[in-house]
Amino acid sequence: MQPLLEVKHLACGYQSQTIFTDVSFTLYPGQFSGLVGPSGSGKSTLLKTIVGLLRPWSGEVWYRGRRLKPGTSPIKVGYVPQVETVDWGFPVTAEEVVMMGRYRQQKIWPWPSACDRAKARELLSRVGIEHVARQPIGELSGGQQQRVFLARALVGDPEIVLLDEPTSSSDLHVQHELLHLLAELGQQGLAILISTHDLNSVATHLPWVICFNHGLICQGPPKDVFTPESLGRTFRGEMVVFRQNDRILVASGATSLLHEMQANLPPALYKSLPSKSV
Repeated sequence: MQPLLEVKHLACGYQSQTIFTDVSFTLYPGQFSGLVGPSGSGKSTLLKTIVGLLRPWSGEVWYRGRRLKPGTSPIKVGYVPQVETVDWGFPVTAEEVVMMGRYRQQKIWPWPSACDRAKARELLSRVGIEHVARQPIGELSGGQQQRVFLARALVGDPEIVLLDEPTSSSDLHVQHELLHLLAELGQQGLAILISTHDLNSVATHLPWVICFNHGLICQGPPKDVFTPESLGRTFRGEMVVFRQNDRILVASGATSLLHEMQANLPPALYKSLPSKSV
């Protein structure tokens, strides 16, 4: 299978500060991957470099076998930024935010057409929030805002969507809903790369993980990558991993692990937990 996106020996930074170096990985059609690492590890910078918002210092990004010019992005790549970077007080509705994504289609006229509006409504329905189409974006919940920006990323019929910490401001229920929606999109052939520091959501929902901290630490299925050693290198601290059948739970330190088990597992099971890494 031909890869959609290839990142080859990428390096980037700000002014004289290096953020990451020698990053290489590949995304294929329908691949659902997580980019995991602590806050400040360079995940956002990496995504911005891939979509052309930042120019790399060195290395290359290839799309469908063609090298991209530095600082550019193919139209068929959608991007969902962190909610903290958005001006939620800007007077615009959810539908209008989605239609902003149509401008990448090189429209001659700046005004939305009936087709644009129909497409925006279709995508808001697809992500489950058609009923908020006319509401100001600042009045929506965090989960609804994330779905609006996902719809905006999908409006150009992309083959790849990159999401930067889309569950950071959502409660557990909203996180699981969004990840299930992304998994469904992946099953329809969309390649997805989602950055996050929520290891347990990744372990539950994502089949492929890229561990990242100012560079690539390791990558692979969670069952292979989520070990105390690799996660310790990624988060630069003691990490505890508990495995029960196909389920993986991760926490920093034995005390945090016990609290996590108590919240997620039956009492009969967490009473038998070991006191150190498994």
